[in-house]
Amino acid sequence: MSLYSFVRDFTFSQAPAHTRELLQTCLLDILGVAAGARDNQTSQILRQYALNHHPAGNLASRLLFDGRAVHPLGAGWAGGFCVDSLDAHEGHFTSKGHAGATVVPAVLALVDACRQQGRAISGEELLSALCIGYETALRAGAALMATAPEYHASGSFSGLGVVCAGTRLLGLDEATFRHALGIAEYFGPRCPMMRLVDHPSMLRDAHGAGAHAGLNALLLAQAGVTGAPAETVETTAVAAQWHDLGQRWEIDAQYFKPWPVCRWAQPALTAMTALLAEHPQISGQAVEHIQVETFHESMRLQGHTPANADEAQYALAFPLAALVVRGQVGPLEVTGEAIHAADILAISQRIEIVEADDLSARFPGEILSRVTVLLKDGQRFTSPITAAKGDPATAMTQAEFRAKFHLLAGVSLSEPQRLAIEQAIAELPTSASCEALFDLLFNAPAATQ
Repeated sequence: MSLYSFVRDFTFSQAPAHTRELLQTCLLDILGVAAGARDNQTSQILRQYALNHHPAGNLASRLLFDGRAVHPLGAGWAGGFCVDSLDAHEGHFTSKGHAGATVVPAVLALVDACRQQGRAISGEELLSALCIGYETALRAGAALMATAPEYHASGSFSGLGVVCAGTRLLGLDEATFRHALGIAEYFGPRCPMMRLVDHPSMLRDAHGAGAHAGLNALLLAQAGVTGAPAETVETTAVAAQWHDLGQRWEIDAQYFKPWPVCRWAQPALTAMTALLAEHPQISGQAVEHIQVETFHESMRLQGHTPANADEAQYALAFPLAALVVRGQVGPLEVTGEAIHAADILAISQRIEIVEADDLSARFPGEILSRVTVLLKDGQRFTSPITAAKGDPATAMTQAEFRAKFHLLAGVSLSEPQRLAIEQAIAELPTSASCEALFDLLFNAPAATQ
């Protein structure tokens, strides 16, 4: 199947049942992250940036969990940065990146712009666009990884998924579609991801830039700007990444994060969670020393005394300490006042992170860690070599997804709002319109309960 045929003809009901269920889970998961990130510093700055520099014009999209109207390009910037600012969104092994943190806010912005112009979008059509966006973004990421030696941020490829989803929603012809893909690829931010890991900042994984690149490419191509071809789509070097489109689903290979921190910290948190459950005597007051043996990339996270939320989430020691001290790692443990909490920092200073050659040798095929806890009374507990919770092989249950959604979204949304969002997403496949969901997403949230 050609890429254009897939974009033009695919409907959500054609995807396998497991993939359909997973896509709706992805949407709930990303919206939980966006709600959990709504009031952090990065999100507030980007909302104001969008209001100041991307005012609504012929096209208007409302800001997520805010309701004020801006141009879709501003909504893309703000939405991508918002989701990216709380590192709890899903990811993908082959692309070494993420699709949803770009695709979901960009598609929602575009659909909202269509709605503002009087066009009704059904729940099925919204899900079809999201599924197209996810699948093609992930394949574009795999193609980039196969042809570029550097490790690029996700925004470098995810904009192509936005173009594919947007082409479906806007009904672009094939020639315009090809130019939009080429524009998105050419203007995509090929950011040096390891620089960000070593020097964390609000730039994160470039999802705001990816959303902007994809939406901007659609508008430029509609205006007549040429840009074809996109090398990560059309060259023979990447044919393997595209030949089975519509038959095999990259979406199914995604992993999910139980905690809002870097993927490479998740195995250690998974191991510590198991140790805490098995040995209730482990507590902040009882810990003398913690050693984390992990792979090289994870060892580089370190992060014993983060200065801000970006450093706290691109860290290993600090969130691990927060888990021991607070019993959970949610938005409130890796943002705001918690970053300077004396009880968390005291344990963070007792954590040693070392590279284990055997675990480095198994990366990137596997991301693994081993944790040893020494208590002040001399008791010592060591985890087995542990993979991160949330991989396809260690999948989260629906109950765990719901708990995560309510933990994250509970920072800004009341319980009735959260339950209503869950219900609206569940009903999307048979909804004649996405109005019920959008009414919940594009208004300032009521006080939490």
